Amino acid sequence: MYLNGTIPNFAARIFLGSVMKVLKEYEIPFVGLKEGMHDYHFTVDHKFFAQFEYSEVQQGMLGVDVNLEKRSRMMVFTFRIDGRVVVPCDRCLADMDLRLKGEQRLIVKLGHEWKEETDEILIIPDTESHIDISGFIYEYIMLLLPYQRMHPEGEGLCDETMIEKLEKHEPHREDPRWDALKELKDNKDIT
Repeated sequence: MYLNGTIPNFAARIFLGSVMKVLKEYEIPFVGLKEGMHDYHFTVDHKFFAQFEYSEVQQGMLGVDVNLEKRSRMMVFTFRIDGRVVVPCDRCLADMDLRLKGEQRLIVKLGHEWKEETDEILIIPDTESHIDISGFIYEYIMLLLPYQRMHPEGEGLCDETMIEKLEKHEPHREDPRWDALKELKDNKDIT
């Protein structure tokens, strides 16, 4: 924690300034917008992912189209994400290109204080004039990642050296706990 809210040194001020500058483009000023539909387009690349500590994705190029429907005390955001990211293969650890495409919705209501009602509904103070959607974009991209990320089998895309090392260390013995079941199956086949 910084004493009196100050940043301790010049390098930290530069770093925080660059973080703020990168993510500043993902702020939408909604005060003064007329009621109705408003469209925005954002590009997400390696600079964006670098702003999130421990991000699974370090490289990528995605387009994010945001449709904002402004109402008197509420905003409905529709995020359409399409593009590619680079993630490590779960099998061989080599980088792999992965296509992501999806749509998410966020409802933002104006109220007295910050509150997350559900995964889809957020309440922000009516004194706010901007909303930073960078965190939502990041979260929605992470939700689009498949549970298992592997090169397709049989296409030779996995790192062969790593696969050989894994196979070398893989135990090739059979599990003795299955022996009793195999006996039952063999006896059944005989009768």
